[in-house]
Amino acid sequence: MIDLRSDTVTRPTEAMRTAMARAEVGDDVYGEDPTVRALEERVAGLFGKEAALFTPTGSMANVLAVRTLVGVGEEVLCEASAHIARAELGAHAAFTGLTMRTWVGRPVDLATIETMFAPDMGPFFVPTRAVALENTHNFGGGAVTPVEEMQAVRRFADERGIGVHVDGARIWNAHVATGTPLEAYGATADVLAVCLSKGLGAPVGSLVVGSAAAMDESRVWRKRLGGGMRQVGVLAAAGLHALDHHLERLADDHAHARLLADACGVDPASVGSNIVVVDVPDAAAVVVSAREEGVLVSAVGPRALRMVTHLDVSRADAEAAASVLAKLLR
Repeated sequence: MIDLRSDTVTRPTEAMRTAMARAEVGDDVYGEDPTVRALEERVAGLFGKEAALFTPTGSMANVLAVRTLVGVGEEVLCEASAHIARAELGAHAAFTGLTMRTWVGRPVDLATIETMFAPDMGPFFVPTRAVALENTHNFGGGAVTPVEEMQAVRRFADERGIGVHVDGARIWNAHVATGTPLEAYGATADVLAVCLSKGLGAPVGSLVVGSAAAMDESRVWRKRLGGGMRQVGVLAAAGLHALDHHLERLADDHAHARLLADACGVDPASVGSNIVVVDVPDAAAVVVSAREEGVLVSAVGPRALRMVTHLDVSRADAEAAASVLAKLLR
């Protein structure tokens, strides 16, 4: 099977498994796992931040990150299809008591954000404490938000005295697609969540990135949420290997996505990274037919088909899948 359902389906390479097997480990709850500490220091440095915290999942990383900015009964603003609003099972409200208000449309819409902002007016209205951005935007078809738009939101947030969170699960893809330095993305946010187990191909893991004080606070909350881990250097080693060997090759995934888009009648120039969304009359039917032809794709709506390229999809795989999908969508 050629699996295009998500870039979360990748499996560790043999070289990554070797790095994992050789990892030096300690008890991370005590802060004594040297490989975890090396990973955290490296990722924090890449984004120009003081510290980072290794977490088991991206959803946990987002919850921890947003709660450093938004308290109980306060709100974060985000786009309506943002992952934190649509795909984290209400975890932010359930665990931290915050609320969300959303806008519909572009991943970043500063004019709308300006009109939505609610100052603290005492016991009358919910105050806005942060804006959350997502780059690349998962349900926006892997759209890459220009760093200039993120910088504009940063300036607005500074003027209003509120925070900015960046859900950067696939920010590595945005970095490779545009050449924007990771540190430039980091400068737009107070806190970020970045993922190792999507395009970078690690088996598990994300990080929260921000100030040292925010990471100290998040370490307590990680334990409170059941995310304290022990000899987890075997997983952190996979992340370090991925940063060394799998970052620049994301350009291959982007090229393969454009190839698929062209076969499916989508303008390749509209594909910003490694996600292709195609409008079809019956997405569920295409999923079944493609599976019968040896290609796994996802229905993300009644008429929306999604394909995601990744480490385990070679050029030959992409060409074979393109041939199948072109025939089915003819």
